[in-house]
Amino acid sequence: METRSCASTLSASAAPAGARLEGAKSRLDRLDWYPRPVRVERVRVIVVPALFRLPWFRRFAGYAAWDLILLRRPVAEAGDDLLTHELCHIWQMQHHPVAMPLSYLRHGYVQNRYEREARRAVDTA
Repeated sequence: METRSCASTLSASAAPAGARLEGAKSRLDRLDWYPRPVRVERVRVIVVPALFRLPWFRRFAGYAAWDLILLRRPVAEAGDDLLTHELCHIWQMQHHPVAMPLSYLRHGYVQNRYEREARRAVDTA
């Protein structure tokens, strides 16, 4: 687990990102929504503020894609709830690698079951 910034190849905050990612995993491990717990060994957290200036990404504080979590702000500022929410998306993709991302095309963002589930994970865990 590592944290990257668009300004540097490896941020000094890599260790705190790993600890916070483990904390988010611990929260999700309390839930029995999928047959296997979320695997975080290959998950990377990258801070890319410039990405979130693009029109499609402006509305997001974080974005998950398979084994990658992109954040607008450093992990310490982003907060544990956002990291848990995005890690829940990683967990969903570990079990539904095609259906989960494609669901956004069919159902949109607000009413998407995976989005609702990630919000519920933060509230529950």
